[in-house]
Order: sequence, then C-alpha cells, then structure tokens
Amino acid sequence: MRAHLGDQLVIESPATGATRRDGEIVGLHHEDGTPPYDVRWSDSDEITLVFPGPDAHIHHLETGPAPPPPPAGAANPGDIGRRVTAARLRRGLTREETAARAGMAPAYLAYLEEQPATPTLATLIRLADALGTSVDALHGGGVELPPGQGHALFRPRLLDLGPDECRALLSTHGIGRVTLSTPDGGPAVVPVNYDVIDGAIVFRTAPGSVTALTVDEDVAFEVDHVDEALSRGWSVLAVGHASVVTRPEVVRGLVRRAHTTPWAGDERAMWVSIRPRSLTGRRIAPADQ
Repeated sequence: MRAHLGDQLVIESPATGATRRDGEIVGLHHEDGTPPYDVRWSDSDEITLVFPGPDAHIHHLETGPAPPPPPAGAANPGDIGRRVTAARLRRGLTREETAARAGMAPAYLAYLEEQPATPTLATLIRLADALGTSVDALHGGGVELPPGQGHALFRPRLLDLGPDECRALLSTHGIGRVTLSTPDGGPAVVPVNYDVIDGAIVFRTAPGSVTALTVDEDVAFEVDHVDEALSRGWSVLAVGHASVVTRPEVVRGLVRRAHTTPWAGDERAMWVSIRPRSLTGRRIAPADQ
C-alpha cells in the first residue's frame, strides 16, 4: 500500500449495512508512501496515526494531464498561481523540479502558475509540501489571522537545533522580529525585513524610528516558519549587539546584496547590523523523525 498527501483512506466495515469510515491522508511517515499515515477523519475532523489493516484501501486522487488551454484573453495568473510562483522562486526550484516533488505533470503546474485556476485541496497539499509552505499561504486564506490555528501533529516532538542548522535557517532571509526597550522602559517586538550578509543580521530603518532604538544595545532577534498543512514549524533566536553601519562602501554593498526593499515603504537609509553571539532554535516534528 502506497499513498500520497491528499489521498483518501477508506476502511470498509465488515458488518453488513454498517457505514464505512474514510479520511484524508494529511501526513506521511515514509518517503515511499507506505504506512503508517496521519489521517484526518471526515466524521470527526480529528487526526490520528493509522496502520491500515486488510479492510482498508487507498483512493488516489487524480493528478491527471494538463487541462486544455484556456480561451484567448485569459492569460493573467490568479492569486494562487502568483503565490505558487513566488514560493517556487524563493526556493530556487524549476517547474520541472517542483512538479516532480508534487507528483504532477509540469504542464499542469505551468497551467496553475499562468492561468486563473482552482486546484483541488489535494493538489494544494502536494504543492505546499513540495515548496515548504502551507495550503493557507498558497490559497490566501487567513491572511489576517496569525499562523498555527490548525491541528497539532498526532505525536509531535520538540527538537533542539544545533548552531549550524540555526545559521542555515536564519540565512534564508525574510521577515524577522527584533526586541527592544522603548524610551519609557517598556519592551517591544517589531517585525523587520532582514538579510544575513557576511554572517551578520542586517535590516534597514529610519533615524528616530522605534527600531533605531536597537543601536548600541544587546537585542534578541527571532525568525520562524510555520507549515499549516503539515502542522510543523521551527524557530531560531539570535542574541547579539546591534550597531549602525556607517562606512559608505559597506552601506553600498548592503544595498546591492539585499534581497528586498522594506515592505513598510518610506525612506529607510539607516542600516542596523546584529552580529549574533548565540544562536538557539527548536523544531516541531513527527515523533518518528
């Protein structure tokens, strides 16, 4: 028995006239798709670890060939297509690599990225797993809600991360949170667009802003990732001294190597650098990993 994420596990009751039970496979414990599986049952919405018996079988959801071309004039991608493309490019994957990871035809992935489309939940689960993101992130649902509102893993484990893995996760760049003390002595946590350049965490701000208060202070910087589809995630905490970058040639180098401009906009010409002196992290994973 082999399954993919999003397939349906059906258990036939041996009792005559009894209703069968079925559920969606939302977690795999082996790369080859063999049991056991994490199954979200349709009758209770609960997730349990299942070792299928002889009365169980898998209903595979079809990935199918690419749909026929859309009519002329419908060449703009939908929101899902834009999010899939952005997630794929962030991970440096080609369409062929992504399609192979997600178990679908490259032509179908091209259709999803280039045309308004409404893929099935199973397709979104496979894409989210292949791209290291979540179904909610691809679908755009819950954009105003904090992450982590889904079901927990059946038997989660909290693992400590070593310094090398912390550095690797931190260096992916994106959005992080920096802690600081406000002028009235109260604490604050502020999200910033950051990069890791030459081993230092760097972000742009404006003189007189809240984040400018980090300069010449010891601060904590946190970054994390939550996978809603698989109920997994990690977080990394860096502690170090924050300083302002003043050398013009260094500032020009940071501007040239930065991946993005600040999402908050406005003129933010002041660069702050945090050189971590300690790195710690944790990861939530299934019990057998």
